[in-house]
Amino acid sequence: MNQPQTAPAALETRRRMLGKFASAVFAGLMAPAIMQLDEAEVAQAAEVSAADTAEPPVDPPAPNDAGIEPISGEASVVDHMLADLQRALKKISQGEKVRFGMAVDLKKCTGCRACTIACKAENMTPPEVSYNVVLEQEVGTYPNVRRVFMYKPCLHCENPPCTPVCPVGATWKREQDGIVVIDYDICIGCRYCLTACPYGSRFIDLGKTFTDPAQPYETSASPEYNEGRVRAEGGSPVGNARKCHFCLHRIYRGMLPACAETCIGRAIHFGDLDDPDSVVSKLIASRSHMRLKEELGTEPSVYYLV
Repeated sequence: MNQPQTAPAALETRRRMLGKFASAVFAGLMAPAIMQLDEAEVAQAAEVSAADTAEPPVDPPAPNDAGIEPISGEASVVDHMLADLQRALKKISQGEKVRFGMAVDLKKCTGCRACTIACKAENMTPPEVSYNVVLEQEVGTYPNVRRVFMYKPCLHCENPPCTPVCPVGATWKREQDGIVVIDYDICIGCRYCLTACPYGSRFIDLGKTFTDPAQPYETSASPEYNEGRVRAEGGSPVGNARKCHFCLHRIYRGMLPACAETCIGRAIHFGDLDDPDSVVSKLIASRSHMRLKEELGTEPSVYYLV
């Protein structure tokens, strides 16, 4: 069946709008991390001190334009990440490019899944759509066994294999910040991108609800992409591919992604990978790390500290 084509002018308009606001598989993903984790080190997860992660914010100082106050007098890791974000947003406003990404500390992840719940609550995702998940595996031989946890969102690859396979150009990588996005008005739900993603980070919205009839919290407008969409049968995003977008609607208001803000173990760090003074850059520079399936040449923007 031939799908209706979106006029170039309409496509460009939507892209400008989005630019403004912004199993075996399990084993393959977890194996490298498990091999690099030392049992003694797991028991001694190091705390990231403010002095070792980032410089004090210089421009703009907190509170920022979004009205966000520092959460502590001594400047926590979260405060530093917020300051990093402000520097990145200032660069973007000046026409410079940034590269948003994450550094996930596998020694601090407790498998609580607060990140998954925070994401679902923030983006109001339906059943079978979870923008981030926590993989887990038991390793060792009884009685010396332990569980290893791995937080996994969309990895926002530098060379995403999901974007070139889209027949209608509904998904692409943004030049200004490196975030891979989806235009729900263009997506035809063909699922090519789901098949192409080697990390299982894309999902299809089948129109399901947690309750029947759907309760008000399921029919409220979602803040995703700052579009205020309400899920309804026959309308986007029902039938569309969906994925993590680093909470674009939050970060362009000076807030961290919901998962990073909520993580109780402070295992998830977010910021500009191209900023040498950011928390994420300093952690990657000072800690042993890995990226998932690097041999594919996808260049993921999510690093795992091991």
